[in-house]
Amino acid sequence: MSNIKNRLLNDIKVAMKSGDRTRLAALRQISAAIKQVEVDSRKVLEDSDVIAVLDKQAKQRRESIEQFAKAGRDELVAREQAELEIIQEYLPAPLSDSEIDALIDAALVETGAASIKDMGKVMGRLKSRLQGRADMADVSARLKGCLKSDL
Repeated sequence: MSNIKNRLLNDIKVAMKSGDRTRLAALRQISAAIKQVEVDSRKVLEDSDVIAVLDKQAKQRRESIEQFAKAGRDELVAREQAELEIIQEYLPAPLSDSEIDALIDAALVETGAASIKDMGKVMGRLKSRLQGRADMADVSARLKGCLKSDL
């Protein structure tokens, strides 16, 4: 079993004992999402797979926060923000902009990408390195800028 899943299960027990219902609900949602992926894929997830699930959960929370904020639903924004913070406890530390730029530059050199047509090849290389540590939509936008300027 992955280290992240073990930590998650232990934290669920702690939340149950302490009576922290908000944290317990968020942790159970995360655990359910991981279990669903395991059932669907018929395999036990490793840490890298769990990080991918957590990253997807975090992205969903960020999108929900944006939509609820537009609708003026402050109580739902607060709930989603609390859940996002809990999810982020299990994700690796985010990378700085300069670290992301350095990884993009390295991937461009490794793949020999010269145009926007090579974007998929570069993103494939970057995804494994950046999953859970950077917003992939932001990385994609930065990469497009690099590839356009290289033309």
